[in-house]
Amino acid sequence: MVTKVSEFPAYYKPVILLVGLIALTTILYVGQEIIVPLVFAIIIAILLNPVVKFFVRKKINRVLAITITLILSFLVIVSFGMLLISQISQFNDSWPLLVDRCTELLNQSISGASQYFDIDKQLILDWVAKTKSELINTGGANVGQTLLTVGNEMANLLLIPFYIFVILYYESLLRYFIYRIFASSEKKQVSEIVSQTKTVIQQYLIGLVIEFLIVSTLNTIVLLALGIQYAILLGIIGGLLNLIPYIGGLVAVALPMMVAIATKTNGWYPIYVLVLYYLVQLFDNNYIVPIIVASKVKINALFSVIVVLAGNALWGVSGMFLSIPLLAIVKVICDHIESLQHWGMLFGEMIPIPIRIKKLTRKLKPIHHD
Repeated sequence: MVTKVSEFPAYYKPVILLVGLIALTTILYVGQEIIVPLVFAIIIAILLNPVVKFFVRKKINRVLAITITLILSFLVIVSFGMLLISQISQFNDSWPLLVDRCTELLNQSISGASQYFDIDKQLILDWVAKTKSELINTGGANVGQTLLTVGNEMANLLLIPFYIFVILYYESLLRYFIYRIFASSEKKQVSEIVSQTKTVIQQYLIGLVIEFLIVSTLNTIVLLALGIQYAILLGIIGGLLNLIPYIGGLVAVALPMMVAIATKTNGWYPIYVLVLYYLVQLFDNNYIVPIIVASKVKINALFSVIVVLAGNALWGVSGMFLSIPLLAIVKVICDHIESLQHWGMLFGEMIPIPIRIKKLTRKLKPIHHD
């Protein structure tokens, strides 16, 4: 007698997928202090691997080659960090002046609004005076707290150089392990995934660095031409925020507009900043991103925004910057596995022709038996 194995109900698969997704999210959130530095290290190691190979080809010992690469990278990061810290220090010293100017503009607006809407002006002015004193007293403290938070994050990220070193040193061992855990018939496919993932990450991160340098330089030139204070700081912050798709650009233009309102008597300067930043964004979106950044990573706008917001909710600022590279890796894996290719198409920019969708829908229609 042959027993018929009963199939699971159709809703089991999405339920199991949802439970697995919740479990994975919980693990990523709880273990972020370990996982985030490790993910950063893996991505940076992939980026620096060609430099290490260059030194190795020059007959330099691998340990020494890795050390030289890390030292050069460290010097570049420290130089950039010192520039940024000096600009933040100047901005912090001028914080009370900016608050005074904003308060003056607010008072003028309140005077006009109170006359128009017949509201007691003194009540509003008392609230403004109280808020102003709090801003002056806490503004510097908030900036200091921000720097302290960043310092704590940097302390947690001190493990990254160690991780990078051991990942680069044991690269061959790690690749061998990845190949060994898969069957012989899958090794070619795994090799393609690993190779393409390395290429995607390297080209994408190099593209981001180039984009950051170009956009920061253009932003700084625009602000210097308009005579906006803290042009270098605002230009660098704008370049960093621009790396966050779609959301960062909005914040990047808001900051210099606020400084222009607070430091310029002419009300047209914020409009000038908005227009010129918009031109920089047009140049970035139409030339820099398609040619330099997005030549290998094709992620559509919908999932770019979703993963950036999800990354922020999960890992904070680090998650926002890691979200797109990680989604790019997931897309590469999905594109190479037949059963997951529909997910790769969902993440990408290619839109299927409507006729094909109709044909596919007809094929998937259930057959009803009388």
